[in-house]
Amino acid sequence: MTEVQPVQQMVSSCSGAIITSVFMTPFDVVKVRLQAQQRAELAQKCFLYCNGLMDHICKCAETLCTHTHEGPWYNRPVPVQLNGTLDAFVKISQQEGVQSLWSGLSPTLVVAVPNTVIYFTTYEQLRSLFHRVMLPEGSEPSSLIGGMAGGLARVWSVTVVSPFELVRTKMQAAQMTYRELAVVLRNQVSSSGVRSLWRGWVPTVLRDVPFSVLYWLSYEKQKILMNQQCPSFQFTLVAGAVSGGIAGTLTLPLDVIKTHRQIEIGEEMFSEVERARSSRSTWGMLEYIYQQQGVRGLFSGLVPRLAKVMPACAIMISTYEYAKKFFRNRRQLMAEKGASAS
Repeated sequence: MTEVQPVQQMVSSCSGAIITSVFMTPFDVVKVRLQAQQRAELAQKCFLYCNGLMDHICKCAETLCTHTHEGPWYNRPVPVQLNGTLDAFVKISQQEGVQSLWSGLSPTLVVAVPNTVIYFTTYEQLRSLFHRVMLPEGSEPSSLIGGMAGGLARVWSVTVVSPFELVRTKMQAAQMTYRELAVVLRNQVSSSGVRSLWRGWVPTVLRDVPFSVLYWLSYEKQKILMNQQCPSFQFTLVAGAVSGGIAGTLTLPLDVIKTHRQIEIGEEMFSEVERARSSRSTWGMLEYIYQQQGVRGLFSGLVPRLAKVMPACAIMISTYEYAKKFFRNRRQLMAEKGASAS
């Protein structure tokens, strides 16, 4: 099978990230607008918005904006009652235009696309390396190697992107210019050290790395079982959704903890006076939630998580594999033309 070059892997993953964002953003926009209609659910200082690729912390205004087309997209009232998801799609499109369903897409793409490119390209390179080093020549592919490569790739991508996530959140919180942001970051590094730029890295890794290991382990196993080493588009859609569902379910308690952590960090950033606050460890938060709500508390939000994760994983992996297949066929065709010409 013709190998795909790293640059082509980058283009493939970039395409997948953009298409996933375009498809998934309207669903979360509708969800947030439904919550905005019920102000009690957005009463906190900030909330998490995720379009299938990444989490995005948004600041809640104290009151709803009085003009439909002014103010933050998530804080604009729809002058009619929204009754469920489908009804919200129709009424928001009619009242504000279809483009309103993609509000908030730009700031997500700024971080999501580079993050996805780093993650998928690193995964492909590590998987190829592990196959060459750990398996005898001519042996069958191993799903365990896929899981290992996925976990390490996620550690690397989270490590590279974490400071940019912090910068993005601070800029959004205080509406800073780049010059003001540079001063704030300089002061933060001086007072708390360079490691403070990676605040939130541990809970992010604790959730995303197990998810990545389980996802790639399941996906590669399905490829082996179905003899799909050059998978079809239909296979990748189903396998991506199944793998995302398995990984999303098993890592849900860690996702609950990460959500608590990000809200906590976000509220601190959005407060007028930044202050140090004591917080429980990850294990301590798991114990606290279990004591308060039992197992149901650790797996709260399973249905909406799967409704987001499964289609997002299906779209991302199928787009990525389709683009790789395109580049692979193109290279093969060029090689054949070169051979016939000589």
